Amino acid sequence: MDKQEILLETGTNEFEMLEFFIDETIEGKSTPERLFFGMNVAKVVEVIESPNLKNKDHAVNPSFLGTIPLRDKVLPVIDMSVWLGIKRKKHAHENIIVSQFSDTIQGFLVSGVVEIQRLTWKDLIPPGKFIRHMKTKSIIGMVEADGYFIQLLDLEYIVSDLNPNSAENDWKTTVKASKRYRVLVADDSPTIRKMLEKNLSNSNFEVNIVDNGEEAYTFLMKLKEKADTENRSISEYLDIVISDIEMPLLDGFTLTKRIKQDPELQTLPVILYSSIITDELRHKGESVKADFQVSKPDMNKMAEMAINLIEKSKSS
Repeated sequence: MDKQEILLETGTNEFEMLEFFIDETIEGKSTPERLFFGMNVAKVVEVIESPNLKNKDHAVNPSFLGTIPLRDKVLPVIDMSVWLGIKRKKHAHENIIVSQFSDTIQGFLVSGVVEIQRLTWKDLIPPGKFIRHMKTKSIIGMVEADGYFIQLLDLEYIVSDLNPNSAENDWKTTVKASKRYRVLVADDSPTIRKMLEKNLSNSNFEVNIVDNGEEAYTFLMKLKEKADTENRSISEYLDIVISDIEMPLLDGFTLTKRIKQDPELQTLPVILYSSIITDELRHKGESVKADFQVSKPDMNKMAEMAINLIEKSKSS
């Protein structure tokens, strides 16, 4: 096995990030300030040169630049600087990052692209008081580079913020468990956490929510300690774990791997979800023994799948 294969092994808490920048015009300064951002490479299709689209006054959202043809597709383009509230200094040659996730494709206009970096989720500092003036809900966390910080963006939040009613409608469910079940949910996105809590609560779940995989693992260790002290099974305190795959500090794959390798936790069913469930990603989830995997466009099925898994595990 070569070095690259080792680095990409599932459950090692690693991911690849595309680093890009936006040059911000600062009043009173002749040179712009360069701000660095990142997005998960798994959501990036390609990078193209911008055809110099201009903001449309009649657009529903001021960050929407319109559409451009991209081979057999029509690509909607979002001005990332406008959405983030940054006054961008325009250049002759700028880039559009083409991304695809949750069954949607969109382009993001940026000043330029730097490189792809391989990191661990542990490298990602959760967002806090150091995040600058922009919309903080779109920032998953920060990575410290050589003398500067890179802010990793939550693309799902950006897209759902542009069309909030669509996501809300897609997540509706009418399924209701016959008895009250207990679930632990791990997700770094406040938007997704809120929708999942609503979805599962309406289906008769007692919902415990944490911000990332590390918090989820800490929660499970405390629960395990309590079960040991009281000489009871973990299933008497919790019925299922539902986790996003991409999270700061500890990703969903690594969380699942730890659960399934623990003799006392391994009976807990685990559902992994992501906006980028591809054949490759599904294989990775299977390799860490996830019980089920859901794509974010199918999140309305989450409660139903959770109930089915719980009832199956209790009857076996």
